[in-house]
Amino acid sequence: MSDILLGLLIVVALPVAIVAIPNTVSVVADLLPAGIDRVGLVRAHGLALPAMMLTVPLAALALRRVRAAPVLVAGLALVAVADAAGGYADSSAMVGVLRVAHGVGGGLLVPATLVAVWDRSRRLRGLWAGVLALSLLGAQALALWPLAGTTDWRVTLQPYPLVSGVALAVAAVYFVLWLVRGRTPLPPADPGERHRVLLATALAAGVAVVAIGAASADWSALLMIVPAGLAVVGALALASIGTRESRTLAYALVAVGVVVLPTVAQVTFAEMGGMGGPGLKGLWIPFSVAGVAAVVAAVTVRGSAASGQWLTQVGLLSMVAGLSAVRLVVPSAEGLVLVVPFTLLAVGASVALTAALSEAGAGAGLFGLALCFPGVLAGYLLGTGMQKALLDQGSRQEFVDSYVGVLHLWALVAGFLVVAVIVLVSVMSRRDPAAKDGRDAVPGGDRDGDEEGDPEGDEDGETPSDPEKTGWGVPPVPPPAQSPESRA
Repeated sequence: MSDILLGLLIVVALPVAIVAIPNTVSVVADLLPAGIDRVGLVRAHGLALPAMMLTVPLAALALRRVRAAPVLVAGLALVAVADAAGGYADSSAMVGVLRVAHGVGGGLLVPATLVAVWDRSRRLRGLWAGVLALSLLGAQALALWPLAGTTDWRVTLQPYPLVSGVALAVAAVYFVLWLVRGRTPLPPADPGERHRVLLATALAAGVAVVAIGAASADWSALLMIVPAGLAVVGALALASIGTRESRTLAYALVAVGVVVLPTVAQVTFAEMGGMGGPGLKGLWIPFSVAGVAAVVAAVTVRGSAASGQWLTQVGLLSMVAGLSAVRLVVPSAEGLVLVVPFTLLAVGASVALTAALSEAGAGAGLFGLALCFPGVLAGYLLGTGMQKALLDQGSRQEFVDSYVGVLHLWALVAGFLVVAVIVLVSVMSRRDPAAKDGRDAVPGGDRDGDEEGDPEGDEDGETPSDPEKTGWGVPPVPPPAQSPESRA
């Protein structure tokens, strides 16, 4: 029953958390009331991701002292309340508060779901990685779909209230089951791991300052690209701290964060009706096929100490192939051909994460997540800076052509970044040849190959054992402007 409930929570809670990231209010600009500050509203709507990436490392530290079950309920309750209150928003200030609430709720959900599944079967860990990859892939489209034909701009604040309610109900049942079973105290914290997470928090704070400053002061392209590039370098530098297993996972999470959502957000916009593409309806099949393939690949992968690293590299190579496919097939008037780049990106991300998770401890997973979301915002800033420098605001056709050119350039840059991560994984692993078997770092067993894990483990991913063994321790969619669909 616990595994079933956890599986349902992963499937509904992770998309609810990630779909809060995109800033879509500019798409419904024509529906905004005359008296509202439109620029201020767009900036307030963009606060969800900074709030999320600051919450994730703080939640990682809190999960050292608090069980995953109550954190899951708290995160979903916050998202549900923000959804309910979204229908009454009438000012930029209130929008900012609600978007911060969405970000904080999502920031609690992502690490809590990882901790909750850690000591269960490998299939649940694979499901978590696959759904995370799927959520990042489809977040932009999922945030835009409820806006088709809407007559109220507030839908951007409550895109899927029913899903949030269902997720909260499932979490409540899971919480009651957890209370009935009871749990032993958590293991003591690892000071080294806490230090790394605090460094990741400082990086997230720096990226947030850059993003908010760029949105508020209308920074130049250079002032956006340089700090964002330094943030990516900083994230990779922090990912280099720790054991071989934790480094591999952190590298993979940084690459997935920087590349997947920022890339697919740009592709989604390029395929809108006003840009000559099939519109959102034409993207259903590519996203569905890619999502199913990502989840199936993740739950099928069987990483081990011997295969985890090369499987991670294979997944990252698949992402490189997906970025190359973006350059070859985007834009597409039909949309069906997008199955190729979307599937390569989603399957590559899910396989890379699942394989890396099989070697590392839960603490390494939380540290990697603390670096992943600053990577997402850095990717957004890089893409937006490139657009700001290279977009041609002349005729409609000139705008479309320049946008596609910037997208292709971004895919090239992102591809080289992933290749650099592959090289880092290989080179850094050679510096630690004496690293112990990766299975020894996985809490709750699976050391004997039993995919169901240690029967004595804790369903919340926290096993009261030796912490040294457990391992614990402004978007590139168009700037505020006319809806792309209305350009047609």
